Amino acid sequence: MNREKTLLKNTAIITIGKICTQLITFFLLPLYTSILSTEEYGTVDLLNTLVSLLLPIVTFQVEQAVFRKLIDNREKERYKINIISTAIFSVFIQCIIYLCIFLVIAPFVDNEYKYFLATNVVAYIFASLMQQIARGLGNNVKYAIGSFLSALSTIIFNIVFLIVFKFGANGMLMANMLGQVICAIYFVISLKLYKYISIKAYKKKLLKKLWSYSIPLVPNAISWWVFNSSNRVIISAILGVAKNGIFSAASKFSSVYITIYNIFNLSWTEMVALHINDSDIKEFLNKTINEMLRFFTALAIGIIACMPIVYPIMIDSSYWEGYNQVPIMIIGSIFNVIVGLISAIYVAKKNTKAIASTSIISAIINIVVNLALINFMDLYSATIASVVAYSTMSIYRLYDIKKKYFEIKIDKKFIFTTIIVLILVLLIYYSNHTILYLIGIIIAVIYAFIINRKNLKGIFNMILKKSKLE
Repeated sequence: MNREKTLLKNTAIITIGKICTQLITFFLLPLYTSILSTEEYGTVDLLNTLVSLLLPIVTFQVEQAVFRKLIDNREKERYKINIISTAIFSVFIQCIIYLCIFLVIAPFVDNEYKYFLATNVVAYIFASLMQQIARGLGNNVKYAIGSFLSALSTIIFNIVFLIVFKFGANGMLMANMLGQVICAIYFVISLKLYKYISIKAYKKKLLKKLWSYSIPLVPNAISWWVFNSSNRVIISAILGVAKNGIFSAASKFSSVYITIYNIFNLSWTEMVALHINDSDIKEFLNKTINEMLRFFTALAIGIIACMPIVYPIMIDSSYWEGYNQVPIMIIGSIFNVIVGLISAIYVAKKNTKAIASTSIISAIINIVVNLALINFMDLYSATIASVVAYSTMSIYRLYDIKKKYFEIKIDKKFIFTTIIVLILVLLIYYSNHTILYLIGIIIAVIYAFIINRKNLKGIFNMILKKSKLE
């Protein structure tokens, strides 16, 4: 099977496990925003934000090193046992240290939700580690099933805790934790991980190798946290948790977009790592990156065009202030996609230091811009800061990849066309006119077909060829 077909197959498998539950979560937004006040929703989002900050700090991102190491050693059974055993024992000890530190600090923190910061962090850590082990072993089907079970169980628990028991914010936090626990249990059973775990298989030298790869990723992960989450902390601290609730609800649309990209990125990162030394890798990367950028840009513009109709349906009127933020968030996410497509090359080359350094600089830019504008521009400060930071990182990484490895050439005609269409759709978005909204959707659809016509033709011919063979 060639690289393109393998990439398509792996993406399709992961999509089945992810997209359905993500869509269900998205369509439950009316439930969440109608039951929870902006303050409660903002509080849940803030705690989840802190959980995502602590994950890489506690684990040193060792799960990423496990994934990368297992890719290179899938045929070496004994070495796989060493890798998995070493990682699990390391993470177990790190979690114990984290919990001890938490118990010392907790009495000095006056917050009713503080203990979820302990339980949820540990649950997310082990679920994430198991997921990366599944990916590293090449078992994308089980990875997809585990992701599906995690999301589905979280949704079910949310419905039960919010509607039946009326637990409010506590219910959402418990549901998130239980979803991760179920995910971790599934992987232990389905992958028979107990066969890969042995105290004798723990290797100190191997742990040092794993950490040498993963530790440079910690500042990168924190930088991504700054991009995705520090804005919410700043908003909560300066504008209040109610504003953060509004911002969080509005960001769900760009989150769905990035989730769709991340599904592709999982198989994309693996594919680049496996084939980075191929003789035609430069041509393959240029072709695929341009194709994917066309697809995800068209998707982003389509989402913006549909928002004037979708937002009032999905979001309660008390959250309406977030409406104007959505297009800016989506634009920032387009640059995020560019960053992700290029980052796979760094991962394949095992150059985690380059990932970290560029991320840190951009994260600092994000914080500075947000703090500089927040007292003047309210919620706009956070969305504008993200666009500035993501665009800076994408431009620099394109330059850095060219200098260190080879040039990634993005079609200039595509860039020019996209800017024109984006401006038109944005003008329509803020026009407050229903007829124009429909015109905007038509423009977005035509644009999507034109820039993706080669891919659509290829898919159509492939389906036609297969139907004739049958």
